[in-house]
Amino acid sequence: MPNLLVHPSAPDAQGAVHRISPASAGWRYVGFDVYRLKAGQEVDQPTAGEEVCLVLVSGKAHVGAGGKDFGVIGERMSPFEGAPWSLYVPAQSSWAAQAETDCELAVCKAPAEGRLHARVIGPDEVGLETRGKGTNVRHVRNILPDTSAYAESLLVVEVITPGGHWSSYPPHKHDVDDFPRETYLEETYYHRLAQPGGFALQRVYTDDRSLDETMAVSDGDVVLVPRGYHPVGAPHGIDLYYLNVMAGPVRQWKFTMSPELSFLTW
Repeated sequence: MPNLLVHPSAPDAQGAVHRISPASAGWRYVGFDVYRLKAGQEVDQPTAGEEVCLVLVSGKAHVGAGGKDFGVIGERMSPFEGAPWSLYVPAQSSWAAQAETDCELAVCKAPAEGRLHARVIGPDEVGLETRGKGTNVRHVRNILPDTSAYAESLLVVEVITPGGHWSSYPPHKHDVDDFPRETYLEETYYHRLAQPGGFALQRVYTDDRSLDETMAVSDGDVVLVPRGYHPVGAPHGIDLYYLNVMAGPVRQWKFTMSPELSFLTW
């Protein structure tokens, strides 16, 4: 099984610091790349048999898809500053981005047929909600939730977890293809820390403990969740951002809570 904790590399010629494919992750659906672009730097890719959601984690970029120019998108200079700008790109198409400022661009991928059109997802279309109570409170930004019809496979969401709080908690899993009780969804967590010298913790484990890993997460790391429960903890004083990408055979988020901790407030 691949290492579940993936550290960023130095930017390559295109600015990529992460290139995670189904093959490298050892699964079937989710791909995830991150580019750290300098102002003026360009990147472009065909989508082939995958749909793509470009998320401006920070900065501004001039973007286009399928031969259409969408102009400059992006507003926040930090993922902690508010809801994102994103661009949905269908399969059997292509996309291009040129950084207007230094920017961080996440590329979320999943298999698709190309039935939809390219479109910008502005901050006003991002659903905002707060979940949990006490030190389980976190703030969710739904970019492509399962209630949105603007994707074939992808589910994309951001979460801000205040320092001292837990997130993706109580522990839940979505690794069984048994809709509507539970859906099989592979998942990536892209972590950013408001205080980059700090750390967060994430555990990925199954009921039988055949998978049981606890990881110290640094700024810019990706955690792969192929199966099992996957709670996250943000230490005191270290606010945590993560970007989730999920995909599987059914585009619904149906999960099962850990039976030992299901009495806690989600």
